[in-house]
Amino acid sequence: MSEVPIKVVVGKPGLDGHDRGAKVVARSLVEAGMEVVYLGLRQTPESIVAAALEEDADVIGLSVLSGAHMTHFKRIRALMLEEGIGDRLLTGGGIIPTKDQETLTKLGVGRLFGPGDDPGDIVDYIRDWVKTHPREEVH
Repeated sequence: MSEVPIKVVVGKPGLDGHDRGAKVVARSLVEAGMEVVYLGLRQTPESIVAAALEEDADVIGLSVLSGAHMTHFKRIRALMLEEGIGDRLLTGGGIIPTKDQETLTKLGVGRLFGPGDDPGDIVDYIRDWVKTHPREEVH
């Protein structure tokens, strides 16, 4: 019996032009057997959530190094709830102060990672989260 791979949409919202970390994480997720849709640079929150809907993604992963993490994570979380995919994981990484991470966690954002974190920890986190948060619909 084959298992359906975890599907992750990875996006870089806003004008941040540094995507090396997002590509490293995306590659690590692929190597771990996940299906990854990398959207590339300069995405809008709306385009990221639309892609997650279209791809029926289990996870949205954001990379934000511009300092606009509060704006982007909040907007994308709100759009996820509006579109009925609030049961999916929103996670990501960037230069995000602990105080801001705590605020985002209270809004329903998952664990956030920073530069230097082990991509294997991200893989493990996503696998564990998906395993412990089964979706209501069959996919």
